[in-house]
Amino acid sequence: MRTVFIAGSHTDVGKTWAACAILKAARAKGWSVAALKPVVTGYLPSVAVTSDPGRLLAALGRDLTAGALEAMSPLRFEAALSPPMAARLEGRTLTLADLLAVCRPVLAAQTADLLLVEGAGGVMSPLAEDATGLDLQLALGLPTILVGGSYLGGVSHTLTALEVLRARGLAVLGIVVSQSADPDAPDFPQTVAAVAQFAGDVPVLAAPRHDETWASALV
Repeated sequence: MRTVFIAGSHTDVGKTWAACAILKAARAKGWSVAALKPVVTGYLPSVAVTSDPGRLLAALGRDLTAGALEAMSPLRFEAALSPPMAARLEGRTLTLADLLAVCRPVLAAQTADLLLVEGAGGVMSPLAEDATGLDLQLALGLPTILVGGSYLGGVSHTLTALEVLRARGLAVLGIVVSQSADPDAPDFPQTVAAVAQFAGDVPVLAAPRHDETWASALV
């Protein structure tokens, strides 16, 4: 069994899309798969199917039921803000202990060939009142697949996140550079090459929009 943390270099860089592609590639190879996104913001029940947990359940081949949703993302908040800010708007306080109370039992009980744990926001985004996304990764001690973007500035964000993960001793299995939908974004192949030039021995995969074949290289 392998358990991997899906981290982002920034917000909205395609973490869930990448996680779904990896899950589908693993299923195509006959692997049993599971996923957990412990906290999600910007969640509206009326559009649950297109929410991050809804998309992850679809990639697992599971129906979107109340029980499946609760198991996938038990900490759900409506405001599209950082988790601690969104929780405050609902009169709640979100702590690292709350996140670990969700994650650790799932990790301990998991029997799937592959379990993906997806974070929220970027590596250094606030994830709780007392923790960033990095703090959760350190507490869980999982190897990481880092998802970055190809927007202007994306190379710096991705390499900065990589250096932070390395500095704290977290293994990075690969970097997925997700193609930006912005027509004015820098040239995609050149962006991927720039990341690879400075990523050392970490594999860098180009993830073009509307193409998920790259994911098979990670499973």
